[in-house]
Amino acid sequence: MAYWLMKSNPKFFGIEDLQRLDTDGWDGVRNYRARNFMRDDMKVGDKVFFYHSSAKPSGVAGTMTVTTAGYPDPTQFHPEHRHYDPIATEEEPRWYMVDLTFEQAFTEVLPLSELKFLPALEDSLLLRKGCQQLTVIPLEPKHWRAIMGMAETLELLPE
Repeated sequence: MAYWLMKSNPKFFGIEDLQRLDTDGWDGVRNYRARNFMRDDMKVGDKVFFYHSSAKPSGVAGTMTVTTAGYPDPTQFHPEHRHYDPIATEEEPRWYMVDLTFEQAFTEVLPLSELKFLPALEDSLLLRKGCQQLTVIPLEPKHWRAIMGMAETLELLPE
């Protein structure tokens, strides 16, 4: 099993939306590095932090599980969709997505300002300069444990 962090602006899609839907596709990613993670590396059963980005505060809002391996993002093929890519074809898709299932929402967002103080995250892409814009970030098991430990210490885990 691998661990990940995936970012979404909660104005467009937040942890509450995933909770309501239970399972949904993570579509619209238009970054090659993030695409490669979803297409090549994410596997069914991997654990993922749902991160609210461009929010006040930005931070980890809960957890979810990968429920399908990467597959072509259908939004790239529809000219009326905001994620349309005129270069992509069904024979040669450019963009991929995975399906994710809601696991739990934290009682409050665990803010990035707190995560910066976790020594275990010093080597994570989450805190590395130049990687803040990545929407899909691989984590090591120690990163997952540190974030979950902080959420437990701050009593953010639902009962």
